[in-house]
Amino acid sequence: MKNKQIILKKRPVGFPDANTWELETQTVPELEEGEILIAHHYISLDPAMRGWMNDTKSYIPPVALNHVMRAGAIGKVIQNNNNPKFEIGDCVTSWGGVQQFSISNGDGWYKVDEKLASMPVYLGTLGMPGMTAYFGILEVGKIKAGDIVLVSGAAGAVGAIVGQIAKIKGCTVIGIAGGKEKCDALVNELGFDAAIDYKTENIYSALKKKCPKGIDVFFDNVGGVILDAALSKLRMHAKVVICGAISQYNNKHKINGPSNYLSLLVTRSTMQGMVVMDYTKDFGIAAKQMGIWMQEGKLKSKEDVYEGIENFQETYNRLFSGEKNGKLVLKVIE
Repeated sequence: MKNKQIILKKRPVGFPDANTWELETQTVPELEEGEILIAHHYISLDPAMRGWMNDTKSYIPPVALNHVMRAGAIGKVIQNNNNPKFEIGDCVTSWGGVQQFSISNGDGWYKVDEKLASMPVYLGTLGMPGMTAYFGILEVGKIKAGDIVLVSGAAGAVGAIVGQIAKIKGCTVIGIAGGKEKCDALVNELGFDAAIDYKTENIYSALKKKCPKGIDVFFDNVGGVILDAALSKLRMHAKVVICGAISQYNNKHKINGPSNYLSLLVTRSTMQGMVVMDYTKDFGIAAKQMGIWMQEGKLKSKEDVYEGIENFQETYNRLFSGEKNGKLVLKVIE
């Protein structure tokens, strides 16, 4: 049995190019005692992948050169050499990497129920992006009914869920996204109160118009100019949740930090970073609640699925070009 893998060959400076990864084919080895073989059906593509390629101090070690590119994966157990925790046919998810098959002793792999949701949903709303949104807006943002919530990257996998959860909790929600189609979808499909198109609108003027009373909670996935603009609209004791900074990930020089940070002092506000791994022990609680919201029609899940491990880089590029709609997923095996 052959396994196609995406291997990290060099650490990119700026945007990853054609030499960053290499597609390799390896023979799947025989299982040792207690091991299982998982056939990956889908892998998750996330902006965080860009940071994982940098050999710098972070919340998680970098991907090693000449190793399989890190990614969330979901698939099925197709072989089992006496591992009592799993059966052939189990649908499982974990950090399987960008490859078609992986071998494991089972540690870190979790069973999921395909009857409740499709595989791609477990990589999105019921996976890492959904967990990030849930704990980021509820535990770090600590939203309460009546809050005015601003979300950047609002049409993305995390931002779209953040906004919907804030609406469920009785907040007024304004989303920032790129392009009329995405902004219209935020309001008409996901129930946001308003949307700002950063590609065609002046962000400062738009915030003044659509957030005239200011912002209680800003959930930031973007950084840069948008973060600076949002800081200028904070209300007293506002909270800023730093989830990501996709506008800065491919910089060849230093990151552009906020020049408006003194707004935090004036408004006695707080800015806090969040990493979803800190909440692992409570993932089950979050997944159960979001599953209920989905069944009730209060939370919508949107996945943008592409096919072929050979198309990994082209699909990865969509994370930064904006040519996607919802959670970006790559199907790597039938």
